[in-house]
Amino acid sequence: MNEQAARADLATEGHRLVLVTGPSGAGRSTAIDALEDLGYEVIDNLPLSLIPRLIDGAPLPRPIALGMDVRNRDFNATALIETIDSLTRDPRVSLDVLYLDCAAGELIRRYAQTRRRHPLAPAESPNEGVAREIDLLAPIRVRADHLIDTTDMSPHDLKAELARWFGRSPMQRLTLSVQSFSYKRGLPRGVDMVFDCRFLQNPYWQAELRDLDGRDPAVVDYIRADARFAPFFEKLRDLVLLLLPAQVEEGKAHLSIGFGCTGGQHRSVAIAELLGNSLAEAGWAVSKRHRELERRAAATPPLASG
Repeated sequence: MNEQAARADLATEGHRLVLVTGPSGAGRSTAIDALEDLGYEVIDNLPLSLIPRLIDGAPLPRPIALGMDVRNRDFNATALIETIDSLTRDPRVSLDVLYLDCAAGELIRRYAQTRRRHPLAPAESPNEGVAREIDLLAPIRVRADHLIDTTDMSPHDLKAELARWFGRSPMQRLTLSVQSFSYKRGLPRGVDMVFDCRFLQNPYWQAELRDLDGRDPAVVDYIRADARFAPFFEKLRDLVLLLLPAQVEEGKAHLSIGFGCTGGQHRSVAIAELLGNSLAEAGWAVSKRHRELERRAAATPPLASG
């Protein structure tokens, strides 16, 4: 496909947006610069109220990266969530939400190094601002399509990770999100394929496994011991590997596969981890998300002020 045809196809498809957000100090500016180097049209700190006007305009011949954080003029978490949901429903838009995460202790260290004031605590120590921002952004973090933890990353590492995910042409790339969830809380936003894992034996009823999750080897071994696991997982893996090239041929840029169980802690987490690892070994770019585990982590109090 020549460049002129590719640009025409993109215009026909509509807007391709990557919304970049996360706590201050986690690397959003670095990410925005990296995406611009990869050919994205970058718009940083656009007021939320102006996004509908952007969508009403003619699609650009290249994807757009929107930088959003608490410094936006009319920023609030509820408005941003409503914007994400609205863009997801809009047939003119293909949206990816990229959340740059970082441990609270590392964010505080970075602020101490730069001696900058935190935007949510201009007259206080950065500790207070970091704690407030993590709490404010928790519901947005859960809605992210791509979650990158920059705690142990250098700017070079982050740029390399973004190039791996977003460096190829949108018409040629397919990124996969494999995620677990609890049916009690409903289906995740934007999931394309859903598999019910509740038929497998439940580790919850084993006292020594109840407080663990599906990433623990003991839990995985217990689930693997179910006679139905092996044929199910083999057919699941073969089915997904069969469908992925067809999704690429159809021009799909992002595919989300969800696994649900009763509590979203054991069976769905284990299957999502196993399939994600298997797809990565086959050469696909895969991110793994565990909604209920992330909700639990978000409910944990951040670091107290020093």
